[in-house]
Amino acid sequence: MRLEVEKKRPVENANEAQVRSAILVLRSYGPSSYASLTDVHGNYLQVAGGGVTCMLEHRDIFKNRHYRGYHDTPSKAYPDGTILAFGGGEIKLLADEWFTAPMVVDAFLAFFNGREFPASIAWRDMTETLTSP
Repeated sequence: MRLEVEKKRPVENANEAQVRSAILVLRSYGPSSYASLTDVHGNYLQVAGGGVTCMLEHRDIFKNRHYRGYHDTPSKAYPDGTILAFGGGEIKLLADEWFTAPMVVDAFLAFFNGREFPASIAWRDMTETLTSP
């Protein structure tokens, strides 16, 4: 697995400790505010933000689909349309698309180990939204 973190050198063959550490130090305001983990096929999981303001996305190369994570506990602090600003830009999120870093760590470690994502995370297909003109 290849671990990439904003403003850091990519790590080939990352281990679990490196993945966990990379996610837990992310912050929306930097110095590193996004990261991704890519498998040998090109499927990846990416996170933007940090702490209690994370956004999670997954790319499935085999299905040619891009998904955004969500869960069944919408944020009361961040209603629909709240902007996540981070080093890669700004993204408007829905209230159910905000994750905490520990939740993101669980998803990244599941992906890292080739397991199913945690049942608490559902995936919204964003492919058409991202490819629309």
